[in-house]
Amino acid sequence: MLPELHSILNLLEGGFSQIKVLVIGDIMLDRYIHGEVERISPEAPVPVIRHAQRYERAGGAANVAMNLAGLGCQAVLAGFWGADTEQNELQTILERAGVDTVGVVTGSLPTISKTRIVGRMQQLLRLDIESRDVTPVAEMDRLIERSVSLVDKVHAVILSDYAKGALSRQLCEAVIRAAQKKGIPVLADPKTPDLSKYSGATSVCPNLGELSLATGIPAYQTDALLDAGQKQVEEHSLQFLTVTMSEKGISLLWPQKRYHSPARAREVFDVSGAGDTVIATLTACLAAGLKASTAADLANLAAGIVVGKMGTVPIAQHELISALTPSTNLSAGDKILDRERILKRIAEWRASGETIVFTNGCFDLVHIGHITLLEDCRRFGSKLVLGLNTDASVCRLKGPTRPIVGEKERAGVMAALAAVDAVVLFDEDTPLELIRDIRPNVLVKGGDYTIETVVGHKEVIEAGGRVEIVPTVEGFSTTKIVQKLVALQEKEK
Repeated sequence: MLPELHSILNLLEGGFSQIKVLVIGDIMLDRYIHGEVERISPEAPVPVIRHAQRYERAGGAANVAMNLAGLGCQAVLAGFWGADTEQNELQTILERAGVDTVGVVTGSLPTISKTRIVGRMQQLLRLDIESRDVTPVAEMDRLIERSVSLVDKVHAVILSDYAKGALSRQLCEAVIRAAQKKGIPVLADPKTPDLSKYSGATSVCPNLGELSLATGIPAYQTDALLDAGQKQVEEHSLQFLTVTMSEKGISLLWPQKRYHSPARAREVFDVSGAGDTVIATLTACLAAGLKASTAADLANLAAGIVVGKMGTVPIAQHELISALTPSTNLSAGDKILDRERILKRIAEWRASGETIVFTNGCFDLVHIGHITLLEDCRRFGSKLVLGLNTDASVCRLKGPTRPIVGEKERAGVMAALAAVDAVVLFDEDTPLELIRDIRPNVLVKGGDYTIETVVGHKEVIEAGGRVEIVPTVEGFSTTKIVQKLVALQEKEK
């Protein structure tokens, strides 16, 4: 279980929307052409690919911004692109994701693009289009001016350096000074062995190969390399160094201590863009006030998700929420949600392909019949949402002496059960409105009901779901328990 899990879920379910992050760097368009390899060309010893699919994605600094948007942050992008078709395609992708491109300068050089030709999941060729000309001074000055002015309007800054010319030493120094003056974090993803370019940043985030070039220590000598990395922290006035170590995870290095976050084991299809996901997640968490170690753990989880996909694909909120919210990982308090939060969480679960099951009840004095019902419910899907009557609702249904146990305590007990993924209170006599809002895939009721007598059956079936009736455990009910207690009390008198 991740530390600060409650805070993380709050951020993913709305809190990140208050965080604005500026990404400055080398903007690119990634194109993918997929097809089937059926034969070798008679013209040359090369495979012939029958075209099947083509798509475009944001790359470089633009992918960092897409990851921030996927987390729910307000992403602002600064850099260069040209006045060309690639720029139009890239801008459409970014605008669709809600990325603000106010900091981007339309320059005289073409938009950088990378076209990957893939046959049966195997990349066969990459074609890069970019100019070797130096960016004109006037255009660079314009980018520096825009970038520095935007620092005042954000909560954090990312320098996404792909060594394509956007991040000059002058720009990095000016932006870092502005960020320091405002007291906000600034993180850099380096592509140069000279880390002095990023001196004064909160953290620089090299991979093992990049740190090896910066220190002269071979990448396979991990301990010596991390020792050298710790020296880089003081040398370049960083708060800490973030080293991404592929399948080994992420290490945070301070001058006198380390923290290692091991990678989550997943099948790897494509590591493209994983570093972008890491720095975006780290920065968003730091801007929101989470500990650096917690930020690294979440970044590790996010990177593990994106490397399981083909191509440059940003992280999405629903993927992290789904990964973070199996019932065994959550405390009871993290499962008790109000109406707004339950709808957000269900939307994220549904986007990840989860099957939502709903049942409801008073659950006053929990007994074996309740436990059996909930375990039966869980068999019908992957996420079980429990609608719990409030005290006022129970009193109207059961009489003035009920409930025996208050709603807060009942909710805590039910949320502590492994079979339950979320608990939401409702004040009405029936859960009809709640069912209409949740739209479960499966509605479950226990007892002698028929499908037609279950509240909400019509709404669930019309939405494409189904209703299941499970038998109750004979001889057990809260009413019988109360009667037995009363009888015992009378006998003692």
